[in-house]
Amino acid sequence: MAPVDLLISDATVLTHTEGAAPGYPDDPGAARAVAHLLEHHDVGIADGAIAWVLPTGTAAPEEREGARVIDGRGRLAMPGLINCHTHSAMTMFRGSAEDVPVHSWFNDHIWPMEVNLTPHDVALGARLAIAEMLLAGVTTFCDHYFSMDEIAKEVSASGARAVLAPTYFSSEGAAGLDRSAAFAAEWHGAADGRITAMMGPHATYTVVDADLERTARIAMELGIRTHLHAAEGMFQTESSLEQRGVTPMQVLQDTGLLEAGVLIAHGAGITPDDVRWLAPVADRIGVAACDKVYLKHAQQSTTPVRLLHDAGVPVGIGTDGPASGNTLSVLESMRTLSLVEKQKEADATWLTSAHALDLATRQSALTAGLGDRIGALLPGRRADVVLVDLGRPHLQPLHDIAAALVLSVQESDVRTVLVDGRVVVDEGRLTTLDVQEAIDGLTARIPQLRDRSHGRRIQDYAP
Repeated sequence: MAPVDLLISDATVLTHTEGAAPGYPDDPGAARAVAHLLEHHDVGIADGAIAWVLPTGTAAPEEREGARVIDGRGRLAMPGLINCHTHSAMTMFRGSAEDVPVHSWFNDHIWPMEVNLTPHDVALGARLAIAEMLLAGVTTFCDHYFSMDEIAKEVSASGARAVLAPTYFSSEGAAGLDRSAAFAAEWHGAADGRITAMMGPHATYTVVDADLERTARIAMELGIRTHLHAAEGMFQTESSLEQRGVTPMQVLQDTGLLEAGVLIAHGAGITPDDVRWLAPVADRIGVAACDKVYLKHAQQSTTPVRLLHDAGVPVGIGTDGPASGNTLSVLESMRTLSLVEKQKEADATWLTSAHALDLATRQSALTAGLGDRIGALLPGRRADVVLVDLGRPHLQPLHDIAAALVLSVQESDVRTVLVDGRVVVDEGRLTTLDVQEAIDGLTARIPQLRDRSHGRRIQDYAP
């Protein structure tokens, strides 16, 4: 083994079995096979990647000599969390449209306010979001928004990892699609590989089939995937069937997007019949579940996790944007999803804590198209690592660490965060970002951002 430059010493390590999948409630051993908790282990990191995970003190002296040592005693080392669907810069609209139905949320509040955005607003909003996510152990986020060049610059400066998809509508003509393709060509693989680009059509109901077909062709040419909203609720699926005679998933099939690879935001309107389109391409698609938002907007359907699980389709955890989900905490979203699934299925044994952790790590990495790079603390994967303080009163006594991480942990329990082996949060303190400028700048912009007197919207919400 080669010498390492950073060593996490004597931690409890959450590692994975390569290729395993969570089991059903009557097969708990299979679920445990996914995530292994190894006490008193060291994690060696070299050149931004995991070099080895070994029992504490068993690495040869020459393999760890000269390495920076991070004391992991009393801490859990786990893969960096992945936010599979968000609109990061919408921190600027957090709390601005509350207690209203979805149709009004879009048409009367958010889309009129987004007319007022400047690229600088987006940059400040993204900086604030990245800071919030890093402090909560989110090392990678899949973003879908406007002025994506500004967000990419903030990602590059912050040290975070991101999957970036510039939003476009067919109402823009060819300009939006061309802009998304140009962004992908410029930024894919940038920031030392920390930026992955995707095409970003807004949704199956705001982008026409011809543009979706062209999107799929461009994605195939560039070797990237597409990130879009589809079947956000059963109401959208019913509307699509009534107006077009096909479900949103069949639209993705017919336009070639499933074949090219796609990150499906929400999918809460996916039907059992849709599985025939999804299962054959499960190796290149994933669905981002954002259950907190479904509850907040009183939706009658949520992402069908069990249906997708049975079909072998990866499900990742997302927060949606902070204007709808308020926080960007994957820990909170993971907890919400796990509880919603138990209640929805009327089965307390379904979606174990080990399964929920698998969704937040390994399956989220697959959903983001990065399953071979992140999501597990395994040799060769990028060193995106989160250290959680297990000594907090609300986690004690530790009968079940997995359950504590899903049901009891708080964002403030995250103490140290590494991305590509670089410390970006050190004992709860950001090392790469100063967010005060973003807070002050957005606060000063509130009157202009909230102005809806112009009577315009960036788009009409009529799925």
